[in-house]
Amino acid sequence: MREYAVVLLTAALVTFLATPVVRVAAVRLRMMAAPRERDVHVIPTPRGGGVAMYLGVAAAVLVATRLPALQRTFEDSQTAAVLAAGGLICLLGVLDDKFGLDALTKLTGQIAAAGVMVLLGVQLAFLFLPVADIGTISFGPDVGVPLTILLTVLVVNALNFIDGLDGLAAGVSAIAALAFFAYSYNLGRVGYDEVASAPALITAVLAGACLGFLPHNFSPARIFMGDSGSMLVGLMLSAAAVSATGRVDAQTFDSAASLLPLTLPLLVPVAVLFIPFVDLVLAVVRRTRRGQSPFSPDKMHLHHRLLSIGHSHRRAVLTMYFWAALLSFGAVALSITGGTAELLVVIGVLLAVGVVVVLSPHTRRAAREARAAEIAAQRRRSRAAHPTARAARERRPAGPVAAPPSSPNGASAPGTTAPRAAGAGQVTR
Repeated sequence: MREYAVVLLTAALVTFLATPVVRVAAVRLRMMAAPRERDVHVIPTPRGGGVAMYLGVAAAVLVATRLPALQRTFEDSQTAAVLAAGGLICLLGVLDDKFGLDALTKLTGQIAAAGVMVLLGVQLAFLFLPVADIGTISFGPDVGVPLTILLTVLVVNALNFIDGLDGLAAGVSAIAALAFFAYSYNLGRVGYDEVASAPALITAVLAGACLGFLPHNFSPARIFMGDSGSMLVGLMLSAAAVSATGRVDAQTFDSAASLLPLTLPLLVPVAVLFIPFVDLVLAVVRRTRRGQSPFSPDKMHLHHRLLSIGHSHRRAVLTMYFWAALLSFGAVALSITGGTAELLVVIGVLLAVGVVVVLSPHTRRAAREARAAEIAAQRRRSRAAHPTARAARERRPAGPVAAPPSSPNGASAPGTTAPRAAGAGQVTR
């Protein structure tokens, strides 16, 4: 565990120190995110923070190669595959941050990066389905390769979709990475896998990079991670999910009781990535129903909905953090403990608290509006009943003031004084 703490802190420190340098370079290269109608930031902000995150990841992996306790993680090529594919997709993101690539070009690049990762060793080999006596499904390259690429592209775009508020993607990704690390480390600790494993190292490094970037990205953000960061995070989370849950054959263990941590191989990755996946699915359904491209932007993402019901920027981000932590760590805790009654009660209570937190701004806003309307009505009644207002009404003439009568030849009637015409020695005003 100490070695993982070292690599996590290394990734965090390098990312934190590299981000200001990347920010200066982004400003000089004019990699700026100008405010758009669907955005919440109001001034142009540099992007490309994913470069700093990748530098933190690379530095932490280099440190891990020097730690004897983590040498086993490099016995296969998974870590090197993630590092190579991560560099490729980060470069793709930098080009998009600079030039604004079209959706088809980005999708092609994402598939290429995922393909490189698969060819270098990260591939879905097994999938345990604890339903209907299906058991473990073994995937050959003809199925495992395209399935892994599809999963990677989905996770990459899901993380890209939620990158809409300051600190949101970095915080949710850090939470997801830590949850995956806890899951992977527990598999090794109880003997189902090696403690020093590629998925544990990948997630520890990724969590450190996200935490190191977050101080620069939290509201008000001084730099955005951009597509270079969101796509890098998505690829690494996908690799962790494939490595942690898809490379172990559950039927090789002795008894059904020993399968307990593996009975939720589908729930854990889905729960960890639940918020990004839900946002992705809702966006695709919403846009296709309108006859639009699934990649066409709008202002109906989950974080936009939180803002619309009254949450502040920071409160919306923290609410998303809460739900991400509850779902991901709740699923990991269930997979580790098997779902004790006490744990289920705690999760249920936290779910109720989360619902109240989400809906509370709407309730408070309705109460504030009703109270404001009541106060305005009281003020109107008070002004109407005030003695000054009554006296003013009493002094007010009953009708229009009649003009002074005039004689038929245009002169003033007797008893009145006609105004003098402006002439010499008289100044008009």
